[in-house]
Amino acid sequence: MSLLEVENVTLKFGGVTAVNDVSFSVEEGEVFALVGPNGAGKSTLFNLVSRFYDPVAGDIRFAGESILKKAPHEIAGLGIARTFQNIELFDQATVLQNLLVGRHRHRRGNVFNEILFTPFVRKEERRHREAVEKVIDFLDLQPYREKYIAGLPYGVRKVVEMGRALAIEPRLLLLDEPASGLSVEETQDVAFWIEDIKTQMGITVLMVEHDMHLVASVSDRVMALADGKTLAIGSAQEVQNHPKVIEAYIGVADENERVVA
Repeated sequence: MSLLEVENVTLKFGGVTAVNDVSFSVEEGEVFALVGPNGAGKSTLFNLVSRFYDPVAGDIRFAGESILKKAPHEIAGLGIARTFQNIELFDQATVLQNLLVGRHRHRRGNVFNEILFTPFVRKEERRHREAVEKVIDFLDLQPYREKYIAGLPYGVRKVVEMGRALAIEPRLLLLDEPASGLSVEETQDVAFWIEDIKTQMGITVLMVEHDMHLVASVSDRVMALADGKTLAIGSAQEVQNHPKVIEAYIGVADENERVVA
């Protein structure tokens, strides 16, 4: 059984079909990448899995169970975490405080215990702090632990958002363009972290990314999309060399000549 199964999913916005009868599965322990031109439907698929959108047809299953009746706020509780194309952090909070937000799904107890700050609550706070410190060490965020998000460089904020998702301790991590806006060196760090997330943490990764060098270096399988439809699924090299993928990226003037679209 696959960890994530997307089966014949279709989503329409008015008269526009954003995702058209798309099916794919993500196996536990793999890195699966979604690629394609802008407007292909990649982030829309992320929003479907995150339950921000409801498909008009098809099903989405996680660990064998349909998630279509789940509300967006229930998804993290299932073990699905995500980052966003546009960074979504609390600017006036520290790195540590932002990462602790990711521990929300693991919190136990009640308001009465929280008010009295009982021994149980203190024990829980230590447990969450230890979990977050492991993420800080993993992502080399020690120099920024007590710094406010608003004063951090863009690249560091991208890493913090990944860290908050990891603090959830997910089974499936959705990375929406993790290398967007990063330098070559920062992108290389992201590649190392994704590999370690898979091998050391045992977390399955579903990723949307435009940087094909990153995709080729970390992905087990790749699915290419265009106009909301699946073009090809396979290794990065197989997908890059697929005629439909080449046509979607650069266009075709005639049967013998390719031109930039």
